[in-house]
Amino acid sequence: MANGPALSTVDGGEIYVGRTFRDSFSSLDVLHANEFEGELYDPNFVEERQANFYRGAPPNWLNFHFSEQAASNGTGTPFIKRDGYQALKEEIQEKAKFPGISAVKLFHQPGCGGTTTAMHVLWDLRKTLRCAVLRGSAPDITNVAKDVVLLFTAGNQGHQNTVLLLLDDEQILDDLQHSIMMMITAQQKLVTYRPVVVLLSCVRKDAVLESDHVVLQKVLSDKEKQQFNEKKEELSRRYGERCKLFHGFNILQTNFSQDYIEKACEIFITIRKTNKPLKTQLAAFLSLLNAYVPGSYLLESQCRDFLKHHDNIDRYLSLEHLMKPFTHLIVTFQQDIRSERIVRMVHPLIAQCCIDMMDKAGVTRSDTARNFLTCFCKDEVPPWLLGFVKDMLTKRVMKKEENPNIKEDKERFSRLILDIQKMEGEPQSASVLKMASKRFDQNAFFPQALARFYYIELKDYNLAETWAKTAKQRDPQSSFVADTLGQVHKNHLNNNAPSTQLEILQLAEKAIAAFKHEEELAEKEAEVKLNNDHQTKVSHLYNSRGQFGYLQVCNALYDKLVEENITWREVLTKKVSMISVLESLGHKKLYRFNTLINSLRDEVERKCDFFDKYLTYSKLSMEKEDPEYITRDTLDCYRNYVGESPPTREGAVGVLSCLDREYTKSELKEIITRYGEICSSKDSGTALNFPLKCRLPKGFGEKMPMSPKDPPEQHMLALLLYWPDKEEKCTFDLNQLIQQMHQSYEHTYKKYFCSRYLRPLFFIGKGPDQNLIVHRKVLEQLCEQSQKTVPDWSNTWKNEHIFKNPRVQEHLLTVEGVVRNYRVYATVGDTEIEVNVNLQNSLWKPRQVFFYLGFTIRGPVAFRIQTKN
Repeated sequence: MANGPALSTVDGGEIYVGRTFRDSFSSLDVLHANEFEGELYDPNFVEERQANFYRGAPPNWLNFHFSEQAASNGTGTPFIKRDGYQALKEEIQEKAKFPGISAVKLFHQPGCGGTTTAMHVLWDLRKTLRCAVLRGSAPDITNVAKDVVLLFTAGNQGHQNTVLLLLDDEQILDDLQHSIMMMITAQQKLVTYRPVVVLLSCVRKDAVLESDHVVLQKVLSDKEKQQFNEKKEELSRRYGERCKLFHGFNILQTNFSQDYIEKACEIFITIRKTNKPLKTQLAAFLSLLNAYVPGSYLLESQCRDFLKHHDNIDRYLSLEHLMKPFTHLIVTFQQDIRSERIVRMVHPLIAQCCIDMMDKAGVTRSDTARNFLTCFCKDEVPPWLLGFVKDMLTKRVMKKEENPNIKEDKERFSRLILDIQKMEGEPQSASVLKMASKRFDQNAFFPQALARFYYIELKDYNLAETWAKTAKQRDPQSSFVADTLGQVHKNHLNNNAPSTQLEILQLAEKAIAAFKHEEELAEKEAEVKLNNDHQTKVSHLYNSRGQFGYLQVCNALYDKLVEENITWREVLTKKVSMISVLESLGHKKLYRFNTLINSLRDEVERKCDFFDKYLTYSKLSMEKEDPEYITRDTLDCYRNYVGESPPTREGAVGVLSCLDREYTKSELKEIITRYGEICSSKDSGTALNFPLKCRLPKGFGEKMPMSPKDPPEQHMLALLLYWPDKEEKCTFDLNQLIQQMHQSYEHTYKKYFCSRYLRPLFFIGKGPDQNLIVHRKVLEQLCEQSQKTVPDWSNTWKNEHIFKNPRVQEHLLTVEGVVRNYRVYATVGDTEIEVNVNLQNSLWKPRQVFFYLGFTIRGPVAFRIQTKN
């Protein structure tokens, strides 16, 4: 980089940005278009850097540069491309053609070259895209978005170019896309001429099932085997006998041969259970970390201190020398010039094999874990190391399911805790978690995991309660931590048989109190989140576990009490008072629970009402539905205590629940009028109660304009009722109505739904009067009827494929509008109104458009935006 660092331009050229610009990125490691060009390196440096990579050090840009040079001058073979390379590259190039922000995922098993493949793609695309890697863990999303926009706009408007950003945390994808969009929108004068960014998420997963994404697994194709064999010959010529110690490369070259791995690790067979030398202990620690947290490491300085502190070894000896005979199994490297040198095992499979061999020699996983906590987790532990320990002991991975039709679910505990349980027994698992809980005496995650282990596996509810309370004391404001105590009592109630009515009520009382407190904390968290505006480290997920746990406890309480005495059915549904049947219940002491019993029916109804709205108006994400058991348990509880059959969750209750087919404006007016005559005028805020409990005020049709204090349901009905035909002029200010609906939503539901996808409830259809109202279920039924198999609804709505169905198109009115300043405006009559959009990437290019108009509980939304010719 003789003239300084450069970035690629759209036409394949370069612009020089200066070294100050290069160093201005706080969250990104930018790969420049002319990286290393014109720089000379000592051949010995090149050889050693390459050898370290083939031994097992992670790749860096120099490795690709050296391989590229060797291939171009004929001194070496090209850098090996795994089969997923080309598919990944092509998918990125295809995504980079579309406006806005796109995401690509690479799923890979640990140690199969996934990160290397992703970086290889970035290296090869550096001349056409602006490539960068996200630095560190738990990044500040706002800063990342700022850096991405800065990299995208470097130069001037004519030099904009798409950013390709590699990250290893798929959990931040949605927040990052939103933040980048907000950053662009906030810069009023910024007009994007190119797609802004393609986010490449490199996802490490032990069990990788077939998917629509690129997948790398621990198996080589015949083509890959040939490439690795050719590279093996080259390395043998260059490095001679040293190649035998290139374990990182050899494991792939031998197609992940277990025989090769075991032979490489055979030194661990000789390890003794007692009196282990410090270097043996250190090798065991590194093995444990890398086996259960791939990518984890220790600092070289930490390792040297551990060895020197006890043996007073010469400080000038290298770590490799100090670690003999384990030297060939570890690798030391520097991630970048600003960081310390770090140490890890050469490959995750090597680490796993070492752990297995130690176990056979009597050095158990739990022994190694406890010893590691004692030696490396005393005094103040750096955050990065705490993160590794937390992942090792508490991170729950997805279950390995052979059937791809089975939805993935998380394991009960971390892989290490499960392995200790399987091979050594439950007490040893609990022992490791207990030591971590005491070592990290301010951290809530370890006692929380310990409490879960006690109530799920050991059925020791007293100790589970103790540790759940300890977790709460350490993080008293977290509703998710508080949930554990409720789960302890709930499980105790479910598994406490046989038991007396008194014991049943005592346990239920404790569980209900815990879940109610959790709900209170969740409400407080939600209020805080509303004011955070997508800041980093703030979860935007509303915690509804408290309400749901309450309903599950009520279900268990109902079943157990009714089984003891049928009279409880009348008491719990409040058909008779508890005092009037106390004698028949068989125990006068039960009366002390009278207040609790009297509160249950109304609380159940309130919480069921919440979940009816929660599941009707929203879902986990555009791709994911909520688990079916939430609906099932909620409906069961409602029937148990209220005694009526609630509506299905697909239709809103009250007036909205009736609108599950197509309606003309005159029919809608008649429905609202009749409900206005039948229903009471009070309590208008409880729309969406269970059946026939709509509280629309009398004279609703005349109450216009509405107030933001009215519930969103009334605003939606008003908009549907007064939405003008093409031929008529609206008598109300639609922009005002929509704005008031937004305000009503913000006040009523935003804190619950802010992290969730809002379902479209209705669409403006085309009928004889050009204002037919179409429920979402109608469109889904039309789609089902025209297909031989049941559609994948998550994908159908995500990609808006449902609107390509001719039968669906026949029922929907096309609305014209314009995209301007990253917003979409609909033309309704002679009025231009701003509406929300289903897919943000539809807003990047200013143009005349047409689309279908749907309604969520927040307001009107544009679906399938298309450019008007």
